[in-house]
This record gives sequence, C-alpha cells and structure tokens, in this order.
Amino acid sequence: MVDALPAFTVNGSLASMALNFTDGSRLGVEEGDESDHEAHTLDRSTERIVVPILFGFAFIVGIVGNGTLIYTVLRNRKMRVVPNIYIVSLSCGDFLLILITVPFNALIYILPEWPFGEIMCKVNEYLQTVSLGVSVFMLTALSADRHIAIVDPIAKHKSRPIVRAVTTAGCLWLVALLLATPDLSSSTVIQFSPNITLGSYKVCILYPTSDFGGYLPPWYSQLMVMLKFLVFFLIPLFIIGAFYILMARILILSAKQIPGDSNGRAAYQKQIEARLKVARAVLSFVILFVICWLPRHIYLLCYYFYDGEFNQFWHIFKVTSFCLAFINSCVNPFALYFLSNQFRKYYNRYLFCCCTSKPYDALPGPGSSVMYNFQSTVRRPSSSVTYVQNQTTC
Repeated sequence: MVDALPAFTVNGSLASMALNFTDGSRLGVEEGDESDHEAHTLDRSTERIVVPILFGFAFIVGIVGNGTLIYTVLRNRKMRVVPNIYIVSLSCGDFLLILITVPFNALIYILPEWPFGEIMCKVNEYLQTVSLGVSVFMLTALSADRHIAIVDPIAKHKSRPIVRAVTTAGCLWLVALLLATPDLSSSTVIQFSPNITLGSYKVCILYPTSDFGGYLPPWYSQLMVMLKFLVFFLIPLFIIGAFYILMARILILSAKQIPGDSNGRAAYQKQIEARLKVARAVLSFVILFVICWLPRHIYLLCYYFYDGEFNQFWHIFKVTSFCLAFINSCVNPFALYFLSNQFRKYYNRYLFCCCTSKPYDALPGPGSSVMYNFQSTVRRPSSSVTYVQNQTTC
C-alpha cells in the first residue's frame, strides 16, 4: 500500500511526499529537489535487510502459533467454550493475514517496485483491513462475554451459548468484510514518476487521489484514515473499557456479599477467580492490540493531517509502526501460553513435543514391587521381580 498524501513537505513544497509500497517508506521527490531527498531519506540498505528478516520471523511464528491455537480448540472438545470460539476466530483472521499478506509486504522492501499485479494489490490491502476489523471486533465480543460471565453468569448458559457465540463471530466477520470493501475498491496499481531522473515505477496504492494522478479527491484518504481510527480503534476501545469498568464495579460490590460459611465462601471465590483469569487474558489481548496498533494510527493521522517535515524520525516511526501492526497477529498465542494452563498444556503437547516417555524403576520390596507415578503410587503383587515402567507425561 502507499501512504499517498502530500501531508509532509520539505521547504513548503511537495518534494518529500512519503510514498511507498505498503507503508510510505519510499520518498518521491520532484525534479530539482534531489538535495532535499538525500537529506531526508535514510540509508535503506539496513532497512532492506532488517525488515524482511523481521517479517520472515513474524511469518514463521504467526503461522505456527495461530495454527497450533486453532488446531488445539478444534481437536479437543473440552476446549470448545465460548471465549475460545472468539479467540479461534481472532486467530483465523491473524493466520489469514500472515499467510497471504506478510510475504508480499516483506518482498516490497527488497524489490524496486510492485510486481504482483492489481489483483494481489487489492487482496493485500483488503485482507489487512479485514484482519484489523476481525481483531478489534473479536476483542470487543470477548470483553462483552466476560462482562456477562461475571455480571449475569446464569444468563450466559441459556439458549445454547456455543451456537450463539459461533453466530456472533460469523456476523462480526461479515461486518469486517463489508467495512473493508472500500479498500478493496479503491486500491490499485499506478505508474508513479517522482521525477525525470528517477524514472517511473509501479506502486500499489490504497488511495489513488488526484495528487498522484488518481481519480479520488484529496480529502478521501483523510476521511478513510479518520473513519478507520474511529471504527477500528477508538470506539471499540471505549466499549471494551466500559465493560471492564462495569466488571470492576460488580466485583467490588459482590465482595461485600460473600457467603458467610467457609465452604460457600471458598466455592464463590474459586468461581470468581476462574472468571477473572479469563478476563485478565482478554485484557492482555487488548493491551497488546493497543501497543501494536496505536503507533500506526498515530503515524497515519499525523501523516494525513499534519503539515510538517517528513524527516528521519518519522521514517523510523513509520517503519516501526508498520512492523508492529503485523507483529500483533503473532503475539496472542504467546499471551495464552503464559496466561492459560489449559492452552499451555496443549501447546506443550502439540508444539513443544513434551509428551515424553521416561523410565521409572520400581523399588523392590518383600513380596511386592512399586510403580511410581508423578502423584500416585500403585502397588502390584509379585514375587521378587522389579518392574521398569515407561510413563508418558503431557
């Protein structure tokens, strides 16, 4: 994609319009402004090495992590609970984004122009927006689910909750697909000529405005960037924040109504702690989403609305924020590994091959031998035979 707006200027001209494939990292300059171009363009040799390596790492980690998460829930019936339905749906969006768009966005830092044609340009831009919508909508649904589980746990188990969760996730996917259609329609490949010296090259541009010889008015890109910030970031975060504030209020009030007997108090506290554990996992997803996507939104808003100099700071900030947006699609499986005992157990089984066979020598005794397990001891009658038992542990 191209961040194609003349928002950053050099010496009051359009000399340093930030233009690139995917995120505005290639600076276009007008004829006669080569000195400004040299002064405000980073040495791209390091960038061309570091960014593709980082994207390659994100590709491997994201495919393995999200693939394992999806397989875990689909393979094990007891893992098919409402929160995991939304988590799998989120991971499907991340998996699709990483599988299809990350390779293209890594190669554009190496290749001199966009070589993949208009169809892949549209698919690349469309899936990035779809994945963003799926991520933030599923986080909102997860927060709503945790709010219901804590505020009204009885209602949560009425009317086939799994079917309702699958239906809700499907509807949210449909909303994300529909909201991304403007990007599918507008994105295209243009032949861009920054100046006579540099010649022309093909660029996959998301908003082909008239500033770059396109058919869209200059204000269209500003409108779309602002709408994306509101719909895919600010408004969902306000809703999520409201759910967590309400949850905190209910928990504070319910703490004063704990049953008086010790058995009832222990059972109640255990129930609340289990619900809070899932709520903390969801909150960690939200925090990671904000950390990874806030810099990108800040950059785009400044780029499209701030009339300032596009210097090396903004170039570094742009590339960093672009990479963070893709890294967000890799981090959720790691968060689950550290926050969920159940997911950690299955990750160890499927991913880290921790199901191993270890010999345990039984201690001989008079008339018996003992087979030691991790938490239990089983005695079997025998004469004077010592058993060596292989124990499989997961």
